[in-house]
Amino acid sequence: MPFYADLSEAERPRFLEMVKCFVWEKNFIGAAGLEVDDEVRVVVAASAVRLVLHLGLSRYDRCREIVIYPGAYRHPDSDGVVLGEAHAWGTVVLSWDDVLHGLRNPADGLDTASHEFAHVLDRASGAFDGTPELRGRDHYRPWAEIMSRHFLGLRARGRRQRAVLRRYGASNEAEFFAVATEAFFEKSAQMQEATPDLYNELVRFYGTDPIREREQA
Repeated sequence: MPFYADLSEAERPRFLEMVKCFVWEKNFIGAAGLEVDDEVRVVVAASAVRLVLHLGLSRYDRCREIVIYPGAYRHPDSDGVVLGEAHAWGTVVLSWDDVLHGLRNPADGLDTASHEFAHVLDRASGAFDGTPELRGRDHYRPWAEIMSRHFLGLRARGRRQRAVLRRYGASNEAEFFAVATEAFFEKSAQMQEATPDLYNELVRFYGTDPIREREQA
């Protein structure tokens, strides 16, 4: 977990304790022949905890099981391959190969596990709509204004948004939040430079500043 080195000495014990709790609480299921061992459990749990280290594990109460395929998979009624999914009924599905790929390239803004667990945070508020449960009632208006502006900017192929966000984020508001989460943790400096208001809004939500963490590590 390359991001573990960025955690402060004070954060590391809490991080490890939350990883253990996540592993204990969730049901891990291997699919298509994948054997779920401790490495799989810990890597997936650590990827999930990274997002909620300053929010709390209760944000994942709706998530009850994680199904893990060896690699990208197909739905019976679809021609496309799938890297991961988050379902409203509490199941997250991941491609193990793509989870590892996201960790091997920690600065490319593409992290399948972070993307899907961001959807879980989004759904915890009641719907996949790009707005998770925020920290305060007064946070919702600026969140809506900033997220909408950059979502529409990405849909219009705006230069600032394209500099840091994948085009997939223009699909809908839920995908925008998930893609922005990937970029927030992996392309922090680029996001702060290109879209500082979006970066600051995610700092306020996640309760962490990845740029400052790396500087202090």
